[in-house]
Amino acid sequence: MDELIDIVDTNGNPTGKSELKSIIHQKGYYHNTAHVWFYTKNGDILLSQRSSKKTICPLMWDVSVAGHIDAGETIEKAAIRETKEEIGLTISENNLNKIGVFECFQAYNNGIKDNEFHNTFICLLQVPLSKLKPQEEEVEALKLVSIKDFKKLIDTVGANDNHFVSSNKGYYEFVLQEIKNRLTR
Repeated sequence: MDELIDIVDTNGNPTGKSELKSIIHQKGYYHNTAHVWFYTKNGDILLSQRSSKKTICPLMWDVSVAGHIDAGETIEKAAIRETKEEIGLTISENNLNKIGVFECFQAYNNGIKDNEFHNTFICLLQVPLSKLKPQEEEVEALKLVSIKDFKKLIDTVGANDNHFVSSNKGYYEFVLQEIKNRLTR
């Protein structure tokens, strides 16, 4: 879908301008996204396999839920909307724990220039995996991995195992540490 997205500057501040997502990716305009990493009380982390229909990194396993923030939408509302759309789960702002904003500036062979600020949250998953409903256009499959297995996946980033984008290794390590911290509280 070619939604309207707000453009931000190189520091992530709003410019007051909006553009279609296709133009933003063609021109390389900076923009915000919302990322939500779900984890269980048992220390499992929800991974989402990107749909085979995606133009960027199809079939890669990655963040539980991620998406662009529509023009005029708050980051939290986008996180809630994307969670409902991509995995059929209803959450509220109270469920979201923001852990940071991460720069992800990449160009792809297909001409897409993706200059994103990942506004990243962690969120306790309080329903079984079987209750989640992947959105076909966005999500191929879902799975839970243990913290130990998540760490192994991070350690093998770039080994052509279809998990995680290699340039984001530090990001994944930070997310893992934040989830561990939350579980020990």
